[in-house]
Amino acid sequence: MTTPAARSGTGQPAELFFEDLVPGLTVDLGVVTVDGDEMVAFARRFDPQWYHVDTDLAGESRHGGLIASGFYTVSLFMRAYVDHLLSRAAADASPGLEELRWLAPVRAGDRLAVRVDVMGARPSTARPGLGTVSLTGTMLRLGPDDRPEQEVLRTRFRGWFAARPTEAEPAGRAGPAGTAGTAEPPGTAEPAGTADPPEADLPEADRPDHGPTGADQPASDPAETDPAETRPAETSPDGPEQPEGDPAKAEQQG
Repeated sequence: MTTPAARSGTGQPAELFFEDLVPGLTVDLGVVTVDGDEMVAFARRFDPQWYHVDTDLAGESRHGGLIASGFYTVSLFMRAYVDHLLSRAAADASPGLEELRWLAPVRAGDRLAVRVDVMGARPSTARPGLGTVSLTGTMLRLGPDDRPEQEVLRTRFRGWFAARPTEAEPAGRAGPAGTAGTAEPPGTAEPAGTADPPEADLPEADRPDHGPTGADQPASDPAETDPAETRPAETSPDGPEQPEGDPAKAEQQG
């Protein structure tokens, strides 16, 4: 029977584990095409700024037409990440983001190539049985010849992944014929009152890895912006924030 720790992010039996996500690995997350109706419906529901929802105003502006909400674009990334990696991997939750940048406007009909690169991996000191994997995700607009034209999104984040399960040795396994099973030698139990230190006492636990940064762009208006006035959003693409001392705290942007 498959245990929860061996299930993928979509609940199926996992085929990839922490040990498989080695630094230098690149995972192709496919190509997504921006659906105009879905893009506008998302903006009307969650980000109803005029350059996302008003065709006439957007057409008369420097944008030359509607542009996607940055949060719609990162949602497209998230879906590709789930479909092509988390659906196969023994994924747990995510401690959060270090970087989320919108580098160019996204429009209806754009074809975006999506990928994720493993930047670092190490056993989690806060979550026994899990490993912390540092990842960089990118989306690139493709031209008519399917060649990348422009990077439109970059994000750096971390995910927890379960280690590959090991076969447990049956308790009291029988020895040679006619002998009783071996037992734990006396005096090997842990002293009473000992416990793993809380996560707050582990300053090195799941510390974010530092990676490259790029030109900042605002969430809703990614063009012609002073890079010094923008900051990366600290949001989690992979689920709710974990409460036990996780270093990255998610903060929604309007």
